[in-house]
Amino acid sequence: MDAESLRTHLLSLPDVCETMQWGESLVYWAADKAIGGKMFAVVTLGSPNSVISFAAGPEGFAELVEREGIFPAPYLARAHWVAVERWNTLPAAELRELLDRARELVREKLPARTKAVLAMPAAEKKKRIAARKKQLTSRGRGR
Repeated sequence: MDAESLRTHLLSLPDVCETMQWGESLVYWAADKAIGGKMFAVVTLGSPNSVISFAAGPEGFAELVEREGIFPAPYLARAHWVAVERWNTLPAAELRELLDRARELVREKLPARTKAVLAMPAAEKKKRIAARKKQLTSRGRGR
């Protein structure tokens, strides 16, 4: 597994968006952040400490941090996020499953208004997200 194959997998999931933030980090969101989406995974490009961090939930967190090469994610451990040191720490299939679960964990906690937008037909959802992005940009907050 590497950043590009992981990116391909994550962007194939429903309602997943990607942003570049904090310099060299690819952030993956369960729903577009413009409508209240929440991040569920962060790929840190060029970091010597970890390659990916993601939401694991309380049980998953406790199990995963017992494994070699996986540790509590800096700044997000209190939210039960883990960080993985190297791409080969976990088998690719297992990492994909864990990230699918991370997306579901975060998606379950999305605000009702965000879930309502996600339930809209595709064309209406796209219009709503575009309108919200335009609104945020006009306020200077759409970065």
